[in-house]
This record gives sequence, structure tokens and C-alpha cells, in this order.
Amino acid sequence: MAFRNRIILISLILFKFIIQYQLISPTYELQRDEFLHLDQANHLAWGFLSVPPLTSWISYLIKILGDSVFWIKFFPAFFGALTIFVVWKTIEELKGNLFALIFGSSCIIFSVLFRLNGLYQPNSFDVLCWTSIYYLVIKYLNNKQPKWLFYIAFVFALGFLNKYNIVFLILGLIPAVALVPERKVFAEKKLYYAILTALLIILPNLIWQYRNNFPVFVHFKELQDTQLVHVNRWSFMRSQFLFFFGTFPVVILGLYALRKYPAFKAYRLFFYSFFITLGIFLLLRAKDYYTIGLYPIYFAFGAVYVSSLLENKTGHIIKPILIALTAILFLPIYNIAFPNRDPSYFVNRPDKYRKYGMLIWEDGQEHPLPQDFADMLGWKELAQKVDSVYDQIPKSENTLVLCDNYGQAGAINYYSKRGIRAVSFNADYINWFDLNKAYSNVIRIKDRWERERELAITSPFFSKSMLADSITNRYAREYGTVIFTFIHAKININERISKEVASEKKAKKLPL
Repeated sequence: MAFRNRIILISLILFKFIIQYQLISPTYELQRDEFLHLDQANHLAWGFLSVPPLTSWISYLIKILGDSVFWIKFFPAFFGALTIFVVWKTIEELKGNLFALIFGSSCIIFSVLFRLNGLYQPNSFDVLCWTSIYYLVIKYLNNKQPKWLFYIAFVFALGFLNKYNIVFLILGLIPAVALVPERKVFAEKKLYYAILTALLIILPNLIWQYRNNFPVFVHFKELQDTQLVHVNRWSFMRSQFLFFFGTFPVVILGLYALRKYPAFKAYRLFFYSFFITLGIFLLLRAKDYYTIGLYPIYFAFGAVYVSSLLENKTGHIIKPILIALTAILFLPIYNIAFPNRDPSYFVNRPDKYRKYGMLIWEDGQEHPLPQDFADMLGWKELAQKVDSVYDQIPKSENTLVLCDNYGQAGAINYYSKRGIRAVSFNADYINWFDLNKAYSNVIRIKDRWERERELAITSPFFSKSMLADSITNRYAREYGTVIFTFIHAKININERISKEVASEKKAKKLPL
């Protein structure tokens, strides 16, 4: 029995990996955020303006392995596979049978996690940590051994060093524990030793935050002002159902079972935790995908409860049908949520995506292509054109490549064949200027709406100025992005850049 179960689990995980690599069409490139995370491997630190340090460590490992797209996509897929494994172990802990194991795992596989696990971002590891902490809480509730408190603390610390989003799990869990008899854990001395352990692990990052004027709060404020302000709470709630289209009723049944199913009486805190955590996200107008880590554990509860309802003759017929339905009901999501076709396919079917709100970007405006898809186009073209311009500049080694945003800088650094290290005043790149090199030329990458303005402002400081090229991929988010060339500076570029960096840091309340 155990051997058969292991074979099935391994088969499901292999299936996950195989499908994961088929979900992105070769037409698309890496996504904007992936470039930034990969570049962090070249500037290892205990923290960054946008994320904690763990992603940079994984990026460093990817760099050692050759920086190929295979390895970039491997790690989020691997974290997704581990999430399936943890859900499987949770169902075993809840005394679920083979049907519950397969059904619960299938609900996780055929879900938004396919999309999430296709992008190299902190989100996949974040979901894994949420699921693992909930699993460890169940282990503690089952045997009350203090070691599980330390395991929870360790996973929380790793999750915190990956993405601060894990804090919302704790904010939802603490009041939930206070509402049930298990609140006596607050009198357990080992709990506070475990908390101290977690604090010691994350302390280097907290010190980094302190020394850098807590950029996490600056970043959150920027998100609120530029992105979260556009979050519609109704759209947020609608997305929760779309993430697990077709299988969300299993979550509902899991929540119902936590209230009514006698076998789950010891786990009632999970019922309260779900609604408290979701309420906090709603209150703060969080992005819809921040909640994804909340759900996998409830599929475990739901699968075990559904299994208990089907322990009859009719149930033996329904069980395989339910497992098949998880895949069948996923097909509509497969057809709209993944960049698995040429961009023109999506552009020519706007109504299909408009009704799901997929054409609304972070700026609150509607665009021809979903933002994530548009963010995976035009980058190779940008890098190739910058390389071409770079080759035509005399003494090109004295050329600064300055971009408007982190996506442009990261894409050039990843795809460039000339070893160019582009920078920007945006995101972490503001800390990565190399001012030990004397610059005399500048390649300036500007957003399309600054096409005319840039030449007028910058050309007086150089002997020769020209608009060299632009991004022509009309499906790319960077469509129209302009490449300017400024040769033979009449001023001290390093001094000018140093002042601008200081000014930007001051405006963002970052240490100079």
C-alpha cells in the first residue's frame, strides 16, 4: 500500500514538471520581475528594496548552474512540486484514503499554481511556506510535541526571508488560535523559544532593513499609491474563485467540515484563520494573488471530507469522475490564463479576456494583452539593439547604459552578448551604479512618452546626440521604448549621476 502510494505521488510530481514546461510558448521571453531577481545574484546582500534575500541566493545557484531558462523555470516548478508533496502529507495526517490523496493533489495541480510556478518570483516558495506552516500546525495539534513549534518557526523564518507576505499568515493564525481551546499554547514556554529562534534567523535582514531606513515600508507605500489603489475588492473576490476554477467548492466543503465534521474538531482554528486572513487582505486592498498560499491546506480538508461522504456504492462510481473533473474543469483556465499561444491569438479575442478583467493593468487602464503576457515580450529585441548601438560607440567601454526601469536594465544584463551592466534609478538598481569607471558616453533607455523630451534636455551636455532605435514589438509592454545615444560628454557624467542617485535616494528616504 505504502509503495503504491509513493509511486502515485512520484507520478503526479513528474506530471507536474512535464506540463509546467509546456505552458509557455517559445514566443515569450522571461518576465520583467524575473530579470531583477536574477540580477540580485550579482549583488548579494541581506536584503533588497523590493524583496528579502532568499531569492538572490537561489539566483546565485542558478548562475552557477549556467543561468539557462531551464534552471530559471526549474526552481518555481520544484517549489510547486513540493507544495503537492506537503498537501499529500497533510491528507495522510488527516487520515485520508487513497482517493483523498489523489483528489486533493489533483485540485492543487490543476489550478493557478501552474501559472504561479511558471514564473521565477518569490511567490512559489511563499505558497510552499504557507502550506508547510499549516501542515506543521496540524502535526502539533495532533501530538502537542514542542518540536513542531520549532519547525514552524524555522519555516516561517525562511518564508520571511523569501517574502514578507508570510506575516499575514501569522496575523490570521494568532487570533484564530485565541478563539479555540488550543489557546493554551500561549502559555507554553517552548513557543517563545521557537519565536526567539525565528527572530535570530531573520535578524540579519531586520538589521539590513534598519540600516537602510526600512525600505519595505517605502516599497509598500509605493505599492499603495501606484498599484493597490487600483485594486477593486469585488475583482479581488472574483479572482479567488477563478484561481481554483471548478475545484473551489472543495475549499467550501473543507471550511464546512471544519465547523461540522467531528473528525476535524481539533482543527477548528483553521476555519477562523481563513476568514481573518482573507479579511486582512481585503482591508488592505492587497493584490489578488497574495492570497494563493492560503488555499492548498483547505483542499486537504475538503478532499478528506468528500472522501468520507463517498464511502458507499455510489461513491465508488463518483470518485474517479471527481478526479477526472479536476482536469476537465481546468481546461477553460488553460485556454485563457497561460501565454501558451502567439500574442495575436489573445489580441484578436478581447471580449474573452475582458470579462475576466485580464486586460486591466496595474495602471487601472485596459490594454490589448494581459499585463503578464506583455511583460514577457520585447526584451531580447531591446538587448540586441542596445548591443548594436554599443558596438558603434567609440570607446564603448566608457559608456553608461542607463534605463528608465528595472525590467529594461535586467533584460539588457541578461540577454546582452557584450557583457553590458545596465543600471537604473528604479528599484534595487539605484544601489548598483559603478561610479569607479569614468564615463564619457551614455546609452539612455526611455519610455516612449519621453521620446521628444529626452533629446531636448540631455543633448546640450554632449557633442553628439541621436535617437538610435526603439522597440517595435507592438504586443510588448515596452512597445515604443526608445534608445538614445549620447557621445563625448561636455560635463562630468560621474559627478552628475552621483548627484542624481543621491537625490533619488533622498526622495525615497534611503541611506546615501
